[in-house]
Amino acid sequence: MGKLGDRVRAFSRNRWLVFVAAMWVQSMAGTTYMFGAISPVLKDRLGYDQRQLAALGVAKNVGGCLGLLAGALSAARPAWLLLLVGAAQNFLGYGGLWLVAAGHAPPLPLWLMCVVIFVGTNGQTYFITASLVTTIQNFPKSRGPTVGILKGFMGLTSAILTQAFAVMHTPDHATLIFMIAVGPSLVAIGLMFVIRPVGGHRQVRPSDKNSFMFIYAVCLLLASYLVGAMLIQDFLEPSYDVVVFLTVILFILLISPIAIPVVLSFTAEKAEHTIEEALLSESLAGEASTSQEKEDEPEVFLSEVEEEKPKDTDTLPPSERRKRIAELQAKLVQAAARGGVRIKRRPHRGDNFTLMQAFLKADFWIIWLSLLLGSGSGLTVIDNLGQMSQASGFKNAHIFVSLMSIWNFLGRVGGGYFSEIIVRERTYPRHIALTFAQIVMAAGHFLFAMAWPGTMYIASLLVGLAYGAHWAIVPAAVSELFGVKHFGAMYNFLILANPTGSFIFSGLIVSNIYDYEAEKQAHQHQMSALLSPQLLRTMSFLADGPLKCEGPSCFFVSSLIMSVFCVIGAGLSLLVVHRTKRVYARLYSSVRT
Repeated sequence: MGKLGDRVRAFSRNRWLVFVAAMWVQSMAGTTYMFGAISPVLKDRLGYDQRQLAALGVAKNVGGCLGLLAGALSAARPAWLLLLVGAAQNFLGYGGLWLVAAGHAPPLPLWLMCVVIFVGTNGQTYFITASLVTTIQNFPKSRGPTVGILKGFMGLTSAILTQAFAVMHTPDHATLIFMIAVGPSLVAIGLMFVIRPVGGHRQVRPSDKNSFMFIYAVCLLLASYLVGAMLIQDFLEPSYDVVVFLTVILFILLISPIAIPVVLSFTAEKAEHTIEEALLSESLAGEASTSQEKEDEPEVFLSEVEEEKPKDTDTLPPSERRKRIAELQAKLVQAAARGGVRIKRRPHRGDNFTLMQAFLKADFWIIWLSLLLGSGSGLTVIDNLGQMSQASGFKNAHIFVSLMSIWNFLGRVGGGYFSEIIVRERTYPRHIALTFAQIVMAAGHFLFAMAWPGTMYIASLLVGLAYGAHWAIVPAAVSELFGVKHFGAMYNFLILANPTGSFIFSGLIVSNIYDYEAEKQAHQHQMSALLSPQLLRTMSFLADGPLKCEGPSCFFVSSLIMSVFCVIGAGLSLLVVHRTKRVYARLYSSVRT
């Protein structure tokens, strides 16, 4: 009985359990990506034109990205409090939106609707911050894969909730808003005491690589399954029982990663960790310990080790080089405690920065601007998928919203995986992967502009993959260049690039061009109707309600503009690569053996 109790306690403190729980929370945290599915019903029931809908979308994006308070709380408050606050905001915001959309409450002024959706989407910043900060603390040596997987599951929210909505079998699309209000809140509350730091750097095992490969396999299987399930439901119109069966299989796949902590906790395996390696990994990764005892110790930056390291150290065999550096690090910590080492107040890239110190670095702002151009234009497509699909002649936008969710998911998982290979195998900056992703996104915008037959599917694939890659590559790169001690604050500032880009592209460019084209089409049809009374009776353009634009012209110019800016973003990412090559060579030279 004693052994069983020990196994259960080991299971409760297993870092893979925390990681899997964070994956589940993240799978409900991407509520902002549901806007493309709920925007048509909001537009119809509230009588909004495209500019008003764009304003609502910008408020949604600001709420989903303005997480400075969540970032500040993450350094001083437990993760469960962040999840509880996020659940409350999600329920109140989307619950209020549902009451208005379903007709249970009177329509509110536009500014008040913006406040309501801001509150709802702001809840996801607490979900994301709690999950990312905790996981990076538990997996300091695997930032690329863990960030990519977590952000990937966030991209699955649309597909999961859309599939669950199909099971409800209701024609009222306002019910989807109710599901967004309830589902993520319940998941966050149910897991809020599981997600916490558990000293993951002391739980490194030889089987970790296999565990990651298992999760990657689940990710690929999930993506393939969702694509197949969505296409079956869209083209074959299966019976309700088949839809239920497909949904059950989906949730079984989502639950399956729990097998990793179960197997690890109930099988004996020696942890791969020595005191010297622990000290070295904490030094090189800039890991911030969660224990009060560690916080009280003087901090020695990586740059201090580099300056004190003997010149012949780099010529030693890898194992001997790691041992020498670990010994030097231990001596520097002891000397710092006695006042014998001058601790630098201005850290170098690769050390722990505060947010204000990061503001003084050009690299930080170049990364932010590149992210604004890439992710901002990608988010604009996601928010306007409903109108883009309608303009292209598709009646149901849900299929593209769901497919974009899947491509977003694969882009995040793939971005984390391939960028990790680049930094560990080649000791090359992660941003080279982001450069490639932004070129792919530029191609996707170009295809949206051309509007050739079938390009909606191909363009959404390219934009979804590239957009997802941004959110696996950039957070991992920032944690490497500026440390993890204040990562929560820096991440929540970086994601402000999303609503800023959305405001520029969607609020100022796309919506104005769309409404201009819609008004021009309405005028043309009015002139035609004057000449043909029969045409007047058949024209939907003259019906009451907001103007609608149809045809390639609706998004032609705006898509070309976004394509050009993505190319500029790729150039900025290349600049980051050039400026940080030496930093990555220093950070990962001891990893490549």
